[in-house]
Amino acid sequence: CQIAEAATALFLAFSTFAGWLTVPQIFIATFVIGIAGAFESPATAALLPLIVPKGSVQRATAISSGAAQVATITGPAIGGLVYVFAPSLPYFVIVVFWLVGAVLTGFIHAEKQELAKDSSMADDVFAGVRFIRNNPAILGTISLDLFAVLFGGVVALLPIYARDILEAGPLGLGILRAAPAVGALLMTIVLARHSINRHVGLRMFQAVIVFGVATIVFALSQWMWLSVLALAVLGAADTISVVIRFSLVQLSTPDEMRGRVGAVNFLFINASNQLGQFESGVTAALLGTVPAAVLGGVGTVAIALLWMRLFPSLRKVERLE
Repeated sequence: CQIAEAATALFLAFSTFAGWLTVPQIFIATFVIGIAGAFESPATAALLPLIVPKGSVQRATAISSGAAQVATITGPAIGGLVYVFAPSLPYFVIVVFWLVGAVLTGFIHAEKQELAKDSSMADDVFAGVRFIRNNPAILGTISLDLFAVLFGGVVALLPIYARDILEAGPLGLGILRAAPAVGALLMTIVLARHSINRHVGLRMFQAVIVFGVATIVFALSQWMWLSVLALAVLGAADTISVVIRFSLVQLSTPDEMRGRVGAVNFLFINASNQLGQFESGVTAALLGTVPAAVLGGVGTVAIALLWMRLFPSLRKVERLE
């Protein structure tokens, strides 16, 4: 998958450099990268529990999440910097990074696991869906992420806030976009050193509620410093929720099902991110920007409280084992 992504980026680089890149070609390249990512993400998620020391999945997840946040912060900055020299150069940089990733992935040697003797699900495309449906804790965890992010997608409204509400301009927009990633990165540093060892189910719900409250604070804020702080808290709370959710799903899933469950989880995450931004835009067009953002935060809190009642077994999860 990483080699396919590198090859696609190489195509974009040469096409841009030669000056014959067209809009349909961009859509096709995006489509190919999307397909590769849909296979790469579940495989990566399935590998993690197999290569970390026993009892370290939560810390490994925090470190992995922190690496993703570093990429989120530095990636656009590097891209913008090299774009100054040539429009095709960012694509060449992407090629290098993906090839390095592919080489490093090649050095991963997971220990062979003893799979279940029942192989009736080996060729079943929908085995992952049924497994999730029959496990309330996993179903509640994945669906919580879907609906919480669906209502809390305030990131799509940041350009409007930067221009019309906070009057911060392009620089302010950049700071606002970076604030959640900075908050998330700081939280991953904390979680990498101090794991959550008690009341993990309750802590996950609390993190989602804090995420919703921080969204409401940002929605109503008219001060730049408060908006940045709210977004940083939002990012930190989301990281806690992500680390617990990912660890809980991985540790509750048998080795032979991790890829399938990871694929369903990947679908839920991407659907929630994309649909959440769509929902924010439509709601803002109908009700206004501030009411839409407030409604999203309230919806996130309401979903967390409702899921606590619908999935009591998830709320009562004590430890990640």
